[in-house]
Amino acid sequence: MHFGKVFRGLFGLLAMLQLVGSAFAADTIKIGFLDPLSGPFANVGEHGAREALLAIEGVNAAGGVLGGAKFDLVTFDTKSSPQEALISLKQMTDQGIRYFFMGNGSNVAIALSDAVSKHNARNPDQTILFLNYGAVDPSLTNDKCSFWHFRFDADTDMKMQALTNYMTQQKSIKKVYLLNQDYAFGQGVSRAAKAMLAQKRPDVEIVGDDLHPVGKVKDFAPYVSKIKASGADSIITGNWGNDLSLLVKAAKESGLKADFFTYYAGIVGGPTAIGQAGEDVRQVSMWHNNVGDAGSNALAESYRKRFPDVKDDFFFLSLKNGVEMLARAMNQAKSLDPAMVGKALEGMKYHGITGEVEMRADNHELLQPLFISSFVKSGTKGVKYDVERTGMGFKTEGRVEAKDTALPTTCKMERP
Repeated sequence: MHFGKVFRGLFGLLAMLQLVGSAFAADTIKIGFLDPLSGPFANVGEHGAREALLAIEGVNAAGGVLGGAKFDLVTFDTKSSPQEALISLKQMTDQGIRYFFMGNGSNVAIALSDAVSKHNARNPDQTILFLNYGAVDPSLTNDKCSFWHFRFDADTDMKMQALTNYMTQQKSIKKVYLLNQDYAFGQGVSRAAKAMLAQKRPDVEIVGDDLHPVGKVKDFAPYVSKIKASGADSIITGNWGNDLSLLVKAAKESGLKADFFTYYAGIVGGPTAIGQAGEDVRQVSMWHNNVGDAGSNALAESYRKRFPDVKDDFFFLSLKNGVEMLARAMNQAKSLDPAMVGKALEGMKYHGITGEVEMRADNHELLQPLFISSFVKSGTKGVKYDVERTGMGFKTEGRVEAKDTALPTTCKMERP
């Protein structure tokens, strides 16, 4: 019995060492990408996949990780549905993929985060890590936080903090209309806007607060009519994809005279829909292609060069930061084990193209600079690049430093 136990122990140790050795010797490390690749938001998911591919190719060109292993992107279609996303997650784990990026739909992200935590509890030897590049419901890094989830975008409240700080200085704003998608993110935008405006600008009147079905409204004219009738001078919306493009299109066609304050005016399709009428549009974002300096310009140009057959532009700096920080964490951990890589990510400081960013250890939220920008004609001072070949581009109106975006968290995280 004694020798049997020793033999089994040595055999187990040998198997573990072989596994570690094979991980270091791996030629490729598959990285999953789960987002809508069909349906009303397919253009957003396809755009994100291109950005992820560009970031991965950058890591590979720099030598890869762990002595030369290269990343390989594998895409899965969530169809903007939590149920379909869970099917994609199962397909991904069946292929042995242990890292994935996802960004579109906080309802989808919440379902995935919960499923990942349950999977990892059941399968401690096959854990997976969820790298969130764009699902910004605050609950994901508060009451629903998980060790296995890291967010590389700023959440709804962080962005609204920056946006309302800017709006506070605009004394012409008197009446605000809130129009958002009816799910966790859109509801959060509405809730944060009301709370923060009441605190910072109690003189501002909220004259409308509508939530609409996600991806199902084909004509926003009835909503625009309500906005006009309300007398609103400003609109706050978290809409993205076609839900923003169609809203702006309806506003232009109706002759609505109001300023838009948005989260995603710069995402694929938005600039084209806004077009020459965009001088009333503001955006809060992690980055835009006129932030300036050589690194930012190189990113803007590299996307256009890599994908010459599309007319969109790079948007989610969170994907670039996420891929590069993942590579650094693997090298620091000297491992491909998600638990060890996750621990290396916690508290990591990284100098990106907008300055130093930091992954909070307490709730896994990236602290990073945020920008308020306006949509103006290219060639204007500070606007070197247009977007989507519209002749219009984003111009920085304000910058919020990373340390000033931090908000309190209710996260109580269990760590492996």
